[in-house]
Amino acid sequence: MSFLVTLIADILVAILLVATIVSSVRLSRRIVHLKGDETALRQTIADLVVASSTAERAIAGLRSTLDECDRTLADRLGTAERYAADLTAHVAAGESIIARISAIVSNVQPSREETPMRPVAVAPEVAMPRQRWDTSRAEPELSPNGERLGLAAAAALAMSERALNRLRSKAA
Repeated sequence: MSFLVTLIADILVAILLVATIVSSVRLSRRIVHLKGDETALRQTIADLVVASSTAERAIAGLRSTLDECDRTLADRLGTAERYAADLTAHVAAGESIIARISAIVSNVQPSREETPMRPVAVAPEVAMPRQRWDTSRAEPELSPNGERLGLAAAAALAMSERALNRLRSKAA
């Protein structure tokens, strides 16, 4: 019986030895595979470091560009505000001149000896509605769009009529 126990023990040791060799081979393959993955992982980390440094440089460049754009925009806004103020002043001056001219025209009382008012010929680039002149009034019938232009034209017509009347009276 001792022979049988020794034989079983030897067979059991042999089986365990084969199992150990098989698991060692598997572990060896896994270690080789992990070392390959480690190399790939190191390469990936190196690529990430390069990409992050490139991104940091790009961000610094974008910040400087943004600062420059901000300064340029502030300068242009300041210039635009100055132009807007100038335009507002010019429009106000023009409106006051038109108001004075319309006041002059409304104060002029046409005499019966004066010739009736005629429509003023307007250059084709100025879009003005057709106007009908009433000889009893000094102002034409205007649409809201042509009010300023019509007042200016009426003032100019009234001044030219007065000048013609003065010339006629001097000539007579």
